[in-house]
Amino acid sequence: MTSFTQKTTLLASAAALTAALSAPAVAGTIEAPAPDPVVPTAAPVYTAPSGEWTGAYVGGTLGYGWGADVADGADDATYGVFGGYNYDFGNFVLGGELEYLESDLATGGASVDDMTRLKLRAGYDLGKALVYGVVGANYANATIGGTDYSDTGVTYGLGMDYAVTDQWTAGFEVLQNDFSEFDNSGSDLSAVTVGARASFRF
Repeated sequence: MTSFTQKTTLLASAAALTAALSAPAVAGTIEAPAPDPVVPTAAPVYTAPSGEWTGAYVGGTLGYGWGADVADGADDATYGVFGGYNYDFGNFVLGGELEYLESDLATGGASVDDMTRLKLRAGYDLGKALVYGVVGANYANATIGGTDYSDTGVTYGLGMDYAVTDQWTAGFEVLQNDFSEFDNSGSDLSAVTVGARASFRF
């Protein structure tokens, strides 16, 4: 017959075993790592053009021309490339540019084949816009009555550039091109060219 002491010991052992089984298992428990904190990404910030015009540039032009005199009022497309350098003195900008322009101006047996223009540009700095005047020399090749001629004349007019970014610029020019007694051919040559321009600044 089980004694009172033995019963007490059994009950105490059972209670201790029950408590041990019901206690949370701490040793050996694998906890999931805490997620990394989410760092918000800043949206890209647009930087406005600085309005500084000093530097070299290259670009292309596409436009139209109206001839007179030897070209007998011809009009057609013009297209070409150019490169130059500007220096910004503050409100005043001075620069030089070399441009090669192909032309389809042709009528009545006369045609202006191409023009190479060396231009001096002087203008006013309006920040993102530059308004300027042009004066320079113009070397042209032309065909008159089936004969090839070449001569040097003058070019002058107005233009404007607009800084889309600090490197890309869009603009236009309207220039008068005059040649007196073109290569002793007995004919004067005169044409107006209008060109849309895009350039990359260094």
